[in-house]
Amino acid sequence: MLTRVSALSADGLSFSTRDLPPGDRAAGWRRALSRAFVDLEVAAEHGRPWAGELAVERWGPLQIATEESGPGTLVRGARSVAADGRTHILVRRQLDGTALLLQDGRGAELLPGRWAFLDARRPFRIVLPRSQRARTLVLPRAHLHLDERQLSVLTATVVDDAGEGAAALLLPLLCGLVEEIPRAPASRREQLAQVTAEILATVALEQAGSRPVPALWERITASVQDRLAEPGLAPQDIADQHGISLRYLHRLFQQHGTTVSSWVRARRLEGARGELAQPGAAHRAIAAVAARWGFTSPSHFSRTFRESYGMSPAQWRAAAAATAEPAPDPAEVRAVR
Repeated sequence: MLTRVSALSADGLSFSTRDLPPGDRAAGWRRALSRAFVDLEVAAEHGRPWAGELAVERWGPLQIATEESGPGTLVRGARSVAADGRTHILVRRQLDGTALLLQDGRGAELLPGRWAFLDARRPFRIVLPRSQRARTLVLPRAHLHLDERQLSVLTATVVDDAGEGAAALLLPLLCGLVEEIPRAPASRREQLAQVTAEILATVALEQAGSRPVPALWERITASVQDRLAEPGLAPQDIADQHGISLRYLHRLFQQHGTTVSSWVRARRLEGARGELAQPGAAHRAIAAVAARWGFTSPSHFSRTFRESYGMSPAQWRAAAAATAEPAPDPAEVRAVR
């Protein structure tokens, strides 16, 4: 097994963390995944046996990667999107274990045999709760022949062969082709890869056409939800991302009875409050939780939290730990204090 990441050549790469020191595995895994797919951050679960193996092969427009790893989270944030110009489409099929794919305000829970699309042009997150194995097909976005509106409704939605339609007919064929390409004569592999890309495009077109197009408000709030961890997130960034003027963005939020900054602050507080109420949150530093939700100043976070919920973050965490699930409502806690 290889323990160094070679550059992704025309033939692919192979990588394993098993011979690396445990402390170096997450960084090595991040480098391997970032070369194979797009720039990603890796948060591996410490204190549990963890390793990762990756094999990537490429033929024509299609790249096929087989990945096996322990529990953790893969994050493509807005900064990575801006710094890394790759804009291709990732199509993940879960082989063993489970994965949760989050993008565009949606989540797709992948069980073995299920597929889902991710767009490298926008932030996404892949949560792996336990050891798992998956295969990811990577191809240029132009090969799907979809416009941005269609892509916006396709990402992070489960695709499987249950029911009727093109997916039911084509996904079994697609699985067979993916297995056959490496075994086929070298002269036929690129042709089979082209056929595989065409089948993916057909499945994507049907899936996109069967889903409603989200309204602008829904698209904006879903994308902002994905970017809450960015402390420098500004209204102008949001307006630029969606191709609208800053004035129109403010007007849209006013129509929903709020402002951009108030909405962002409320969502960040909700996220931090939910994390502090989780079982086992007692060991988490409040400042670290605040930073994960975009608050750069712990004192500002504590003051804003108290103004919103009537108690400090530490009091809320203690109350949640002493209360059976679900976590207590702040108003109820204030009533008994």
